[in-house]
Amino acid sequence: MFTAKKGRLALISVVAVGAAVALAGCASGDPLGSGSGATSAADTLVVGSQDYYSNEIIAEIYSQALEANGFTVDRTFRIGQREVYLPELEAGGVDVFPEYTGSLLQALEPNAVGGTSDAIYTELQAALPSTLRVLDKAAASDQNSWTVTQAFADKYNLTDIASLKNVTEPLMVGGTSVLETRPYGPAALKAKYGIETAGFTPIEDGGGPLTVKALVDNAIQLTNIYTASPNIKSDKLVALSDPDNLFFADNVVPLVSEKVTDKAASVLNKISAALSTEDLVSLNSESVNDQKSAEAIAAAWLEKANLF
Repeated sequence: MFTAKKGRLALISVVAVGAAVALAGCASGDPLGSGSGATSAADTLVVGSQDYYSNEIIAEIYSQALEANGFTVDRTFRIGQREVYLPELEAGGVDVFPEYTGSLLQALEPNAVGGTSDAIYTELQAALPSTLRVLDKAAASDQNSWTVTQAFADKYNLTDIASLKNVTEPLMVGGTSVLETRPYGPAALKAKYGIETAGFTPIEDGGGPLTVKALVDNAIQLTNIYTASPNIKSDKLVALSDPDNLFFADNVVPLVSEKVTDKAASVLNKISAALSTEDLVSLNSESVNDQKSAEAIAAAWLEKANLF
């Protein structure tokens, strides 16, 4: 049975991304700046996660597996969006981070060509700074999607993203504030499909319950929810199909620093080989619907997978 060690979680760190950004952690502990880099123990791997429950679960799986193989892990979870944590990774403040191939590629190269899952992975490897690398990608993917309610889809016969042109009422978009400027954001809807939106409502829970409630309550009509979210089924939502590949394939992949050894990489690659999209949906359901902790969910998955 895997038992997670309660490593330090991030409190507040300031990263210059146009302005000072406060980082909120999950519990008390050292800030990113003092818990990493030159002051971090040489044999300690700092594992980070986005401020997104699904990403935290994967980070916890990485952490527990590494600990089971003799590594000391310092957890720095719920850091925030890429604008915040990528500089920390490049600076050596975080060593292991669960990422998504297509979204990371577009963050690094907004004009990336895209293509198949394998093509995106190859492009990503070339786009990374020299201090970082990605390990094996998983079959598991958690795709971005433009999502509406089933009732809204039925009303306007919505099937794919382009069909949003059928909508005749004001179309309010909601989501994290960074969604507004993503390569697949509202500007891309207008440029690629001629779809006009009425405005943007920031909802900073990464497609979580606040976003879903706003969508179900019709406060917004369109949002970005990941396809592995259990809310798509439980709340009768529709992830519009994307035949034009506006969204890149988003396979789960470990993004790691130079500090990650071959032994540590082997541990993480075994997880990638075992993790499926069905697993992600199930893990996310345990978090959202069963209210289990990331620690408990990760321990149960690792035991069931019998990896180590």
